[in-house]
Amino acid sequence: MELYERLPIGDEPDVIAGAVPPGARILELGSGAGRMTHPLIARGFEMTCVDESGEMLERVRGARTVRSEIENLDLGEQFDVVLLASFLVHAPDEELRQNLLSTCRRHVRDGGWVLIQREGADWHQNLPRTRSNGDGVVTVLSSERVAPGVQSVQVENVYPDARWTHTFLSRPLTTEEFENAIEDAGLAVDAYLTDDGTWVRVKPHP
Repeated sequence: MELYERLPIGDEPDVIAGAVPPGARILELGSGAGRMTHPLIARGFEMTCVDESGEMLERVRGARTVRSEIENLDLGEQFDVVLLASFLVHAPDEELRQNLLSTCRRHVRDGGWVLIQREGADWHQNLPRTRSNGDGVVTVLSSERVAPGVQSVQVENVYPDARWTHTFLSRPLTTEEFENAIEDAGLAVDAYLTDDGTWVRVKPHP
């Protein structure tokens, strides 16, 4: 939990704010402890935050919170913007990935937007790779194939007073695979918002 609270916010709120209408109602899927939530609230957005961890949601301030698995979420309402960050679209299980995208489609209004954060094209290459992380350093140590299309990724966060290493599974997607998955969920890519293709704005099919 301490790791998630210490992770700094980068330019993500600026990217999001520049891609959606001011004051939009945003459904944030997988909000965690509010790393992106709080800067977006400060920019005037109305946030509804979903996470399966009640402990995480207890740290969110100024937003409506819903404890739920994303893939099973059905709030019976739609939003101006649905936000799927933290590379969740790279779920190692293809069925889970499609369920996550179906949740996005189910909750975005016609004329609204879905914003998705993807792994960059070089994310699993030229490792280890290190970058500054607030007052610490994050290093992608390794990415190893453990099943067809699935990588086991190990990441280390080092701060002056602490060190965390965690491992997760990822299914790297080419641009074509990503766009096909988007289409299968009743969505369509509208624009790549960053030069590295990490942030994508998606619109629902009517």
